Amino acid sequence: MAPRSQARSVAAGTSVSQEVAEQSAVGEVMVRSLIRSQLRLGLVVSAGFAAALLICWTAVRWVPDFADWRILGIPAPWLMLGVGVYPIIGASAWLYVRAATRNEDRYRDLVEGK
Repeated sequence: MAPRSQARSVAAGTSVSQEVAEQSAVGEVMVRSLIRSQLRLGLVVSAGFAAALLICWTAVRWVPDFADWRILGIPAPWLMLGVGVYPIIGASAWLYVRAATRNEDRYRDLVEGK
């Protein structure tokens, strides 16, 4: 016997949006799926941000000539870690918002039956 043959089927007149609104088992699965996808996205963006910071730190720490560079009299490591991090933060935030919006749009399309 197939595992899905024992699952409760959704009535033909019941829409997915009704299932979500009524907080039925199907609706809970749909919402949990959205939450999991958003959590996964957050973890991936956080890991990418941490990796970018680690690369910056590694360049400062392990490239000896880099510590001697000066730009407008300011040590290059200070500029990289103090100013160069902000574009990384901005790019991470932009990517997260874009992907989170896409996840929510896909969820909305699924719930509305588009």
